[in-house]
Amino acid sequence: MAAMTVREVLYMYSVARQAYDRFLPVCGSPEKAQNAVALLVWLDQGTISAIHHVPAMAPHAVAVVAEEANAVLECLRHQVPALPPIPLISGLCMQGGVRIEPGFFAFHQDLVVRGVAHFLDGAGKLVFDDRLHILLRRSETGLMVNTPELMAPYTSQPVAVPEDCRSMFITFSKGNALHREEIFQYFRQKWGDCVVRVLMEKTKGGHMPMYGRIIFKTEAIVKLVLNGERLVRISIGQRQIWLRKYVPRPTNATA
Repeated sequence: MAAMTVREVLYMYSVARQAYDRFLPVCGSPEKAQNAVALLVWLDQGTISAIHHVPAMAPHAVAVVAEEANAVLECLRHQVPALPPIPLISGLCMQGGVRIEPGFFAFHQDLVVRGVAHFLDGAGKLVFDDRLHILLRRSETGLMVNTPELMAPYTSQPVAVPEDCRSMFITFSKGNALHREEIFQYFRQKWGDCVVRVLMEKTKGGHMPMYGRIIFKTEAIVKLVLNGERLVRISIGQRQIWLRKYVPRPTNATA
């Protein structure tokens, strides 16, 4: 069977792109809009087709769906997810004959995260690429022929990215550092095999580390942890850590 082209993938996910265009003005950041779309794409299985309703929705309803989707994703990063009601998403799923309650996402959070990350690392990179969509519109209107970029074969295998792009910088309160294994197991138990390794600050004289770095297997996990925020806080046991996107510095010393 011949591989799908980039153009065909864009057509396949045209509704997802329309939903993204509707979410973007109300989400406040591209990352939140993309994550909301990815969650609905993951839900689009069997008779469920919630995302197909989004393009024709009233602006207020679009904002509510985006808010509910992002609330689900933000809760999943916490130790004990306390998911808020999602009446509109539940109602859209019910139109397909399937009842989806907030507890569903907490119980299946490893499947949710893997599915959402798979879309973000794969087809989502095309769906959310503004330049590709400009090329597609121009080819549809006859302003240009299909470019090599649109006719290129699509592979569902995620493109390998450098470790820096899939890393997060973590900091601790003074005297409240965690062991690297605690951080590793926290994400592994919640979201499955998503962590490569955890690095900690080198210290001397028995001092506890104040910062570290966590390297995930895919860039999408970083996006899901932050969900459009610059800095997030989570609790592991009785201690808190702060996470932000890793920005490499020449003087950084972790091991």
